[in-house]
Amino acid sequence: MSATVDLNIRPDYDRVLQDIADYVLDYRVESAEALSTARYCLMDTLGCGLLALRFPECTKHLGPIVEGTVVPHGARVPGTCFRLDPVKAAWDIGCTVRWLDYNDTWLAAEWGHPSDNLGGILAVADHLSQKRVAAGEAPLTMRVVLESMIKVHEIQGVIALENSFNRVGLDHVLLVKVASTAVCAKLMGADREQLLSALSHTFVDGQALRTYRHAPNAGSRKSWAAGDASSRGVRLADIAMRGEMGIPSVLTARQWGFYDVLFSHTNSDLETKPADRCQFSFSQGYGTYVMENVLFKISFPAEFHGQTACEAAVSLYPQVKDRLHEIAKIVIATQESAIRIISKVGELTNPADRDHCIQYMTAVSLAFGNLMAEHYEDAFHEAHPIIDELRAKMEVVEDERYTREYLKADKRSIANAVQVFFRDGSSTEKVAVEYPIGHRRRRAEGIPLLEEKFKTNLSTRFVERRCAQLLDLCRDQVALERTPVHRFMDLFMI
Repeated sequence: MSATVDLNIRPDYDRVLQDIADYVLDYRVESAEALSTARYCLMDTLGCGLLALRFPECTKHLGPIVEGTVVPHGARVPGTCFRLDPVKAAWDIGCTVRWLDYNDTWLAAEWGHPSDNLGGILAVADHLSQKRVAAGEAPLTMRVVLESMIKVHEIQGVIALENSFNRVGLDHVLLVKVASTAVCAKLMGADREQLLSALSHTFVDGQALRTYRHAPNAGSRKSWAAGDASSRGVRLADIAMRGEMGIPSVLTARQWGFYDVLFSHTNSDLETKPADRCQFSFSQGYGTYVMENVLFKISFPAEFHGQTACEAAVSLYPQVKDRLHEIAKIVIATQESAIRIISKVGELTNPADRDHCIQYMTAVSLAFGNLMAEHYEDAFHEAHPIIDELRAKMEVVEDERYTREYLKADKRSIANAVQVFFRDGSSTEKVAVEYPIGHRRRRAEGIPLLEEKFKTNLSTRFVERRCAQLLDLCRDQVALERTPVHRFMDLFMI
């Protein structure tokens, strides 16, 4: 009987990790479009976080683990009085900006929200900027924050282009952890070996399951999962900066690596046998593509695959508002991805369940001519039985062209169409919206509305004078880039 032994020759780091590290350390951001878009992304993301502070289910998670803790040069949480260590501050900032499902989106083989990484970036940059000033050194500037945002967007988004984590049951926040780890390590001063070590630990970590995003278990964890991931990125970067050794073949190691354990099957063959060995696939390198093409949620706080359905439904509102009880059928034509992740029938038990239901979003938009965060709350749902009445009359069908053009690199549409049929045999026209207002193809139309959204969200937390000060600063690319990070964060404190 022959015995087998492990060949204990320590390999070089996996190429995927090296490519990320080299991009973070060496790439110089020169795209004016990417920097401008990052500024709008910063405005929008912070505004979403401020709006979330109106909801107690969000704010109950915020603040120090030990009440009364004082942290020297503590990182601030915008819209609050908290000064926290960078790990908890990243958690809190990430929790607020994602809570209402209203910040930016990236849709490809994997979907996600790259601005979820802002928690880690702002927490680390604010803390380090304060430390530098205290030591008589120059602070970090907001230019560094914008460049960091561009890089986390690019890492998360480029990996997502060809690699579907949801099809193996893993949640997209894995990519938030990877991107936050890499960029936060760079902010902390990591060299290449330290950055590679930090990245390797992101894949060794147990990864979040998508269970909490889907029926019958959809719930509020999806509102803080990305903050948790960005926070973990800060922690892993710190561990690596303390000299922790890396795991070079964390992805490719036979039997024990990420590919073999978590990525070499699809949901269709879980009950049979693992498919051939799968590895990450890349269609392009890292640059500034993702930030330049990112999608903003401007009109509705709703999962992005349903944004155009809401827009179509709002346009139909004048025709149906007085005939809601005469409706026989509502048909929603959509992409395969929307059917897979947000098409639901049956009881919806909480706000997080409702904002991931294309039928609920569309029903509210048809019945009320708008969709706001408050419309997902239990009290609103219970007070308006017409919502479930309309949901029960909906048919969700795939339009194969919508599915194809959703995936085409030169289109990336997120199309939906809505048509309402009445009991007397009449119907509305079929209203189709191919690109949401937050799409790059509608930037000129969308940016003024994004600024108005930011202004409105500022007013939920600050007095008029502070709102005007913040709005003026964020509208000025040059002034914003020159602003020290800690001074910028000062303006967001109460």
